[in-house]
Amino acid sequence: MPMVYRSAYMERLRSLEGTRDIKVITGVRRSGKSELMKAFASETSANDSLSNNVYLDLLDLDNEGLLEYHALHKRVVEMYREGAHNRLFVDEVQLCDGFERAINSIYSRGGWDIYLTGSNAFLLGSGLASLFTGRQKEIHIFPFSFCEYREYFGGGSEIDDDFNDFVKRGGLAGSYAYGSLSESYGYIRDIYRTILTRDLVQKFSLSDTTVLERLAEYMMSNAGNLNSPNNIANTLEANRVSTNHVTVGRYMSYLRDTFVFYEARRFDIKGKKYLSTQAKHYVCDTGMRYAILGTRNMVWGRMYENVVFLELLRRGYEVYVGKLYQKEVDFVAKKESELVYIQVSDDISPQLTLKRELAPLLAVRDAYPKVLIARTRHEEYSIEGVRIIDIARWLLGEGPLS
Repeated sequence: MPMVYRSAYMERLRSLEGTRDIKVITGVRRSGKSELMKAFASETSANDSLSNNVYLDLLDLDNEGLLEYHALHKRVVEMYREGAHNRLFVDEVQLCDGFERAINSIYSRGGWDIYLTGSNAFLLGSGLASLFTGRQKEIHIFPFSFCEYREYFGGGSEIDDDFNDFVKRGGLAGSYAYGSLSESYGYIRDIYRTILTRDLVQKFSLSDTTVLERLAEYMMSNAGNLNSPNNIANTLEANRVSTNHVTVGRYMSYLRDTFVFYEARRFDIKGKKYLSTQAKHYVCDTGMRYAILGTRNMVWGRMYENVVFLELLRRGYEVYVGKLYQKEVDFVAKKESELVYIQVSDDISPQLTLKRELAPLLAVRDAYPKVLIARTRHEEYSIEGVRIIDIARWLLGEGPLS
């Protein structure tokens, strides 16, 4: 399998190296957490003559004796070397019963630079502070970007053809090993079912999986549409799935916590305030959407919106849905002092479509940049100050927000 060097994540790890923080690599299952940690461990070992890297993969049967926190703690303490740069890497740490006790004790002793990964709901980004008594930093990773997808496959094909394939296959690189698309989707479906049954049903002792399954399918089918627990519950009830808005709201939080979905809250552009009513949700990977739903209820503009949303998160932006009177701006992207208004569309060659997509951006009267990302298949141009760029080329780093 070709190896892709994930430079942005490696740089983040380098920036945190040697700090007292417990570094926790998070992300949806099979997004590359273990490979990233292995690559960083290998780099630090090669570049540091004083390195004492202790790498423990708890899936390895040779480490079966460490699946209890006293044993894990004892092994790590025994491997400490005075005067060395001691780094502890634990992969699949949640497999150790009571792992947080061992890690907190090791952290309190000092002298260790600690890195962890975990695959299930025991290492959710939202619950890290309650697990570890010391400081922790989350390094969140996503499935492959379009750039990484092209790097994996050599980048020899036409950009537009690669983009079409990327939207369908997604960024879960383990699926690339299969020759047929149907086998790739089978691999992705296995990941999806594992998240629902092991990470959620078992973790939270859910007695009825029907609501969870139908909810996840509804959220995939309606990615990019405004929704709320109340209106989703009403829709499920209308389709003979017995539930209520409290259950739906709780299950939605579970699906976000395992990174199957990401939420985009609403932002009032005129009032410069965040809104608590309704939000949009986007699936973690377009290949997962294809694997579970196929082309059912497919709207290409929404799929492209999903791709752009994930890419903005990869690039470090906070992303909101913009509200301006009765109009909606697809995304308000913020990073420090930077703010950009973004519309996403499929084909804008019909004049009526182009006019409709430009209207929300032109209605915004402040001086922040405005961008329309669409499937133009040609070089960037502008209309009335709005920059218009092809989505595939933007994903490869051309144009704004790169």
